[in-house]
Amino acid sequence: MSTEQNPRRDFLKLTGASLAGAGLVRAGQGAGPTAGTDPVAGTFDVRAFGATGDGKTLDTPSINKAIEAAAAAGGGTVRFPAGSYLCYTIRLKSNVALYLGHGAKIVAADPPPKGASGGYDLPEPNQWDKFQDFGHSHWRNSLIWGEGLENVSILGPGLIWGKGLAKGYGSGPAPEVPGVGNKAIALKNCRNVLLRDFAILNGGHFGILTTGGDNVTIDNLQIDTNRDGMDIDCCRNVRVSNCAVNSPWDDGICLKSSYGLGSAKPTEMVTITNCYVSGCFQEGTLLDATRKPIPPGARRPRYGRIKFGTESNGGFRNITVSNCIFEGCQGLALESVDGALVEDVTITNISMRDIVSAPIFLRLGSRMRGPEGTPVGTLRRVIVSNLVCSNAVSHFGSIISGIPGHYIEDLKLSDIQILHQGSGTKEYAAIKPQERESAYPEPDMFGAMPSHGFFMRHVKGVELSHVEIACLKADARPAFVLEDVHGASFSYIKAPHPSDVPTFALSNVQDFDLHQSRPLPNTYLDKVERKTL
Repeated sequence: MSTEQNPRRDFLKLTGASLAGAGLVRAGQGAGPTAGTDPVAGTFDVRAFGATGDGKTLDTPSINKAIEAAAAAGGGTVRFPAGSYLCYTIRLKSNVALYLGHGAKIVAADPPPKGASGGYDLPEPNQWDKFQDFGHSHWRNSLIWGEGLENVSILGPGLIWGKGLAKGYGSGPAPEVPGVGNKAIALKNCRNVLLRDFAILNGGHFGILTTGGDNVTIDNLQIDTNRDGMDIDCCRNVRVSNCAVNSPWDDGICLKSSYGLGSAKPTEMVTITNCYVSGCFQEGTLLDATRKPIPPGARRPRYGRIKFGTESNGGFRNITVSNCIFEGCQGLALESVDGALVEDVTITNISMRDIVSAPIFLRLGSRMRGPEGTPVGTLRRVIVSNLVCSNAVSHFGSIISGIPGHYIEDLKLSDIQILHQGSGTKEYAAIKPQERESAYPEPDMFGAMPSHGFFMRHVKGVELSHVEIACLKADARPAFVLEDVHGASFSYIKAPHPSDVPTFALSNVQDFDLHQSRPLPNTYLDKVERKTL
């Protein structure tokens, strides 16, 4: 068993003695350095340090005292029995685990009135904050934060409720105002981190933001929130597994590589597996298992996806995404728009349903939100396999788009089935999407697309095999539109083939090979300016 898991094992030894903590502290015992401590288990009960858990009293000072005592003892587990612990900023320490027991809730208090003192810790200065959103540039204005720590854990099965946190936009307190917090958990330059088994409700701008982390495990979390579920930024050696995220208003599981640490650092050696992401449920109804849909007529952006970007200065490399489910949200997005190198990515065993944008969106752009002189990035060596998608909207299809002079390279897509709603018109088929090189990257950035299967532009080296595109209603657009594509191989392709609509529309295409895709004949084209098949 790993070092990070030992605090949980030790805690379980104590449960037979007293779930209420009476076996740890005698009634009336003071809250000195050893109060609330079991000398064998190294457990520090927050109630022994004065926390009430009544949901009305600010328990932050008592909880921070318990954490400091555990750290002073060389490490230990700070235990939260059942109760609601109203808090401002909780400051983590090295070699300390927080354990949220059954019925335990850490509740983010409302910020103090404007002009009043107190509240959450102030955001620390950051000279690089112009290159990314405010939330990515500061960590201390959070419900729970830690910086430069090692061997730190937050364990369940309790709840973190960001009730008083700012979302970062729209109505509510502005996150840059002193005393306001905007993240549930923020970790900066921490290593050996374990987040497991708890839930987050309403996590503010980020349910979890970990920046510059090394050896991070995020396992078996449920996150039901109003912005990003989790952001993994400039981290390496990260494992995300067995998590469920409902985030209708922003992304579910998001890899970033911002300039927040003052340099372009990659996010690398990451696995995301056995996860569920959604954007279609009212906030809180994933956690209570009612799964109430967002009402018709309500604002319904329905993001909720797995995404690489938008902040993409340092890049993403050696990433695997496997065995994940998307429901009622946007599709998979890989984006390099700030100079990032994106390479060596494998995505497999993905099931999608009710996708509201492109099932697959790969974008190499030149927003260049970073230091002046940074070159345009690279997106290459990506494999997507064993993906099934049903009931996707028809406007977009899947989009793979670089920009003039900068190509997405070396892609392999195989064993893919996409069923979309169809009904695309001949007017859609005639659309010539603008380049929009410096625009914010989203699947809807080009508007409706001229293809209903895949639109590929500025791509070198792409292979599609065993790919099937199907429509619920007839679509008057080609299934595949290729523009400025060099080296394209298609095999075992199935797509609707109305008599008056081509399957392929090619423009400025070189080294095109199509075979075993009946009823189309095997075709090789060395170079073609414009052709339909």
